[in-house]
Amino acid sequence: MSSISAVLGTSFADHPLRSAFMKWQCRVRQMTMRDNQGRPDAAFMPEVILQGETEALGSIITVMNKSPGYSVTAELEFMAAKTNDPALRREQALNYFSATYYQKHKEFSDILSATFPPSSPGAATMRDANKVTLRFDQYSQVFELTCKVWRLAPHNPIHAATIAQNRLFNPTLHPDTEVLGFEPDWDASSANPKVVR
Repeated sequence: MSSISAVLGTSFADHPLRSAFMKWQCRVRQMTMRDNQGRPDAAFMPEVILQGETEALGSIITVMNKSPGYSVTAELEFMAAKTNDPALRREQALNYFSATYYQKHKEFSDILSATFPPSSPGAATMRDANKVTLRFDQYSQVFELTCKVWRLAPHNPIHAATIAQNRLFNPTLHPDTEVLGFEPDWDASSANPKVVR
């Protein structure tokens, strides 16, 4: 990674669209944890559209991670390590994420992440494209985020946080799972209904 925001895990953009998206994401993710047992829906499974294309490549499950200053990666890793029972681990994770985790949108990085199996053709296509549009469409709200795609190294804090969160729900996660980061260009992104400045 070469951008400052990608290295630090968050951008410093004070953009109204960023704020609106982050608030919306926190609200819908908390609702999903409380009301849908954490099962992902379109609110955090955007369609991926390559530049110049009109048809989606497919959908991905995105993860929202805390900015490094608010990181809870160690707590997530501890939660995963303290039991071998997948059902108990999932229950503890749901309790954790449905409580106060998503309460403060300013604690989160705006770089979304997603996991992919090793040698995933879809991940390779997105990396090669360099930029993609993530289209979120749920609850009468659409966000289209133009994002730079990063392959995150294991030492990157977003990589570590993404793996820690995924292991709570998928204890058989492959050790060579690839993590991609999606860094929004807020000026090139949009919302419908529009965000008032």
